[in-house]
Amino acid sequence: MRKAWTVSRGPIAATEADVEKARAINAMLTRSIGILPENPGDPILPFAVGLFNEIKALLKPEHGVSSLRRATAFHIFSKRYYFASAQPDSMRHDIDGRPVEPLSAADRLAAQKSFLDVKRQLMRTSIERQQANKAHIDEARAGH
Repeated sequence: MRKAWTVSRGPIAATEADVEKARAINAMLTRSIGILPENPGDPILPFAVGLFNEIKALLKPEHGVSSLRRATAFHIFSKRYYFASAQPDSMRHDIDGRPVEPLSAADRLAAQKSFLDVKRQLMRTSIERQQANKAHIDEARAGH
């Protein structure tokens, strides 16, 4: 069994893609929520347990709960969210972005495993893409 990380990498910074995911969530709500990054470089903040119910209460009537759930999932099942949650000093945050409690060791370990799984999958996809590009180039050269 793996051991949880003991060295913190500090706050995990949001990228433009994270900010776009956050904007998609906030666009469905009656007000922006402070737990989501507004700009690249803002920290990724792990959600407090049960936070989705508070977020759902802010849903604009023209949006469905499943759309909100899907948009939220894109954020919380991301590599950087897992990385932020796996840090030894990671804290859960309320809807306004205030820390409320540390993540449990079990939750940090699960986030660490998910982070490593996503990282491995992205690496495999990158290698497969490179191999496909090389094969295409080789075929093009052979055809000339």
